[in-house]
Amino acid sequence: MTTITLQNSKTRKKEQFVPIDPKNVRMYLCGPTVYDRAHMGNARNVIMFDVLFRLLQHVYGSAHVTYVRNFTDVDDKINQRAAASGQSISAVTEETIAWYLEDMSALGNLEPNHMPRATEYIAQMITMIEDLIGKGYAYAADGHVLFSVQSDAEYGKLSGR
Repeated sequence: MTTITLQNSKTRKKEQFVPIDPKNVRMYLCGPTVYDRAHMGNARNVIMFDVLFRLLQHVYGSAHVTYVRNFTDVDDKINQRAAASGQSISAVTEETIAWYLEDMSALGNLEPNHMPRATEYIAQMITMIEDLIGKGYAYAADGHVLFSVQSDAEYGKLSGR
């Protein structure tokens, strides 16, 4: 079998990729917040993950690789765009998702196996946030929930801080 070597951002070393389950290799890309047209930063991530997706399919077989890329369809920027344009929030997100998919396809990218929307998982997000607060990993302040940096001794290692 072909060996895949990737750069580990945390250790800053090249390491052999060993999937948790070679029969079900999974990858996730945080997709766009859908309030405006895609930009180069959106395209860059999709192209990079498309190359990785194709490589993993080649090595492990397309039936054994699952690629998920979400759409963040709930955000203040979406609400602002809807208010400014006079459209409903769903009209803004539907139109923007259609543009995004068209643009990414025009670049030759494969579609992921799954493209969930954040609004489909609000209840699970609330449960997760409550759990993080309960365990001391997050806290509420001024109407927001923030990560508690002190709760993670490794915080900043990835960025080199």
